[in-house]
Amino acid sequence: MLETKVCIVGAGPAGAAAALQLAQLGIECIIVDKAVFPRDKVCGDGLSGKVITALNRIDPAIATRLKEANFKVNSWGVTFVSPGRHSLDVGYRPDYNSHNKDHKETPIGYVCKRIDFDNFLVDEIKRRPEIKLLEGVTVDKYELQEDGYVVTGSNGFHVKAQLLIIANGAHSSFTKEVANITMEPEHYVAGIRAYYKNVSGNNADNFIELHFLKELLPGYFWIFPLPNGEANVGVGVLSEAVRKKKMNLKKSMLDIIANDPVFKERFKNAELVSNIEGYGLPLGSKVRVISGERYMLVGDAAYLIDPFTGEGIGNGLYSGRIAALKAADALKANNFSATQLAAYDAEVYRVMGPELKLSHRLQKLIKYPWLFNTLVKVSSRNKQLQELLSCMFYEVDLRKKLAKPSFYVKMLFNR
Repeated sequence: MLETKVCIVGAGPAGAAAALQLAQLGIECIIVDKAVFPRDKVCGDGLSGKVITALNRIDPAIATRLKEANFKVNSWGVTFVSPGRHSLDVGYRPDYNSHNKDHKETPIGYVCKRIDFDNFLVDEIKRRPEIKLLEGVTVDKYELQEDGYVVTGSNGFHVKAQLLIIANGAHSSFTKEVANITMEPEHYVAGIRAYYKNVSGNNADNFIELHFLKELLPGYFWIFPLPNGEANVGVGVLSEAVRKKKMNLKKSMLDIIANDPVFKERFKNAELVSNIEGYGLPLGSKVRVISGERYMLVGDAAYLIDPFTGEGIGNGLYSGRIAALKAADALKANNFSATQLAAYDAEVYRVMGPELKLSHRLQKLIKYPWLFNTLVKVSSRNKQLQELLSCMFYEVDLRKKLAKPSFYVKMLFNR
């Protein structure tokens, strides 16, 4: 039986961030994944500015290598389109200006397929002697003992760890059975994704597009530009609404592409180059207990996806890094109790809570098309509102802004 201080289950972005941060701290760990990389993951494929910020904090060299990688397109922001077709461009940086040459040279957002990004992170893991990576192993049993967790799985996997970091995604059995967090349709999004070639009308700065079409509310149709003339195209709708309206998301997406006056023109010469695949997004639209005795949940396993934009990668990297820092504290104190590890929950919600709350409010707002149309129209003329939205994608510093009364004064009166 292998023994380790920390065992990380899942080598996606959240698990990789935890492992890489532990390595930076000189702490050895084992990370295990059921897949053999490279492997695909159904996702929107957008990497906002938070991704570079998180990687920089773990190790600036990783962020530099990502910037130099050729499997991505540089992206400078997000286009929100309201049900009334009012459009709002929000840069990934609060100071974004489409005419500023510096921004062209220093993008902080990207779009790339998850098969490439996740494999990039796994390659980073393989650089580190402190990390032992085990691929192709399905974990099927977790046994809490007095002095640690015994984790067993396929291919003779048998590990004893003082601490677990659970990073195995939206369908984690540990999240459900041990942490007692279950899927709630009002806090979960059903999504489908496909790859198309030759979609026309994309933004010159490769903005990702979120179209809040009336027939999809509360949800949206998206187009994310990719390398080689491809685009990630999909639909995401709150599971509660999908059930209530008995929606067929695949049919809805194909209907929009074929019949919507805007999109039938943009997809006129487009070609579907993949299967249409579905996936679930566990939203961070309520506060949950995401740690316990000898464990912490990170990324999708902790239900931390942004309720408004659907972004999960940046939040996964942030939570993975925070878990590693709290693991270091627990190891130093030789204390792995639920009380000790509750500091992890406190830090995650301190850092990401204001943003998740704001996103949840915006998600509720889109149920009312007239109100959302008004917000987009006002935001297009209001720099403070644009800056607020920009911060959601750039760096999690909303809590500082939202605490200042002066911010609200500027937001109300600055046109």
